[in-house]
Amino acid sequence: MSVRWHKYSDSRAAAEACARHTLGLLTEMLSGQECATIAVSGGVTPGLYFDALATAHFRWDRIHLFFVDERAVPPDHAESNYKLAEEHLIKKTRMIGRQVHRIHGEMEPHEAAHAYVEDIRDFFELRTGAAPHFDIVQQGMGPDAHTASLFPGDPHIEDREGIAAAVYVEKKQQWRVTLLPAALMAAKHTIFLVTGADKAPAVRSVIEEEYDPLRFPAQISTHHGRGVTWFLDSEAASLLD
Repeated sequence: MSVRWHKYSDSRAAAEACARHTLGLLTEMLSGQECATIAVSGGVTPGLYFDALATAHFRWDRIHLFFVDERAVPPDHAESNYKLAEEHLIKKTRMIGRQVHRIHGEMEPHEAAHAYVEDIRDFFELRTGAAPHFDIVQQGMGPDAHTASLFPGDPHIEDREGIAAAVYVEKKQQWRVTLLPAALMAAKHTIFLVTGADKAPAVRSVIEEEYDPLRFPAQISTHHGRGVTWFLDSEAASLLD
């Protein structure tokens, strides 16, 4: 496995570099197709990433926005990944409703997962059993090496057929809806944006340790994804060779 990773001085610099890379990929995609798709994650650093994307001179009317995961909260809740994207990207780029494919966190989690799967299937015109091929999937990672809402030990890590599912995160005492490995691995390009000293041990484990996704879920996309690139600040990258 060969993983491309880039180190920057701080989280803002990493987020801005990640945004430039994203825009380059989207521009390339749009040169040969009518629209492009990107699935994004939540967290603190993505706010900087979304801000950098929103300030670019770019034709956002040809982009369809999806979500890697979502907490079981309403769209106006402080913990909503949708709310973060709405404030930092969607409103600023004037995306309209049909471009934004949110996970309905206010619904019962299993119903929200089913609705999201149907939305994805309809958009990509998928046959039964097929996985969507997002142009870009932007992922983050927690200090425990979780990504999306796939936490260490979750049996969904071994699901290679489903598109999305409701998961109960015991350590957070919270229901979430997340994309599953099949959808993550099928992306044409995978981007990780990870910052902070607390992530450094997990970054090293995911990139350098033997493949063990039940311990290090972020290895799923890192080892099996296409076009995988990590954007790290100096703290997150501090333990890499």
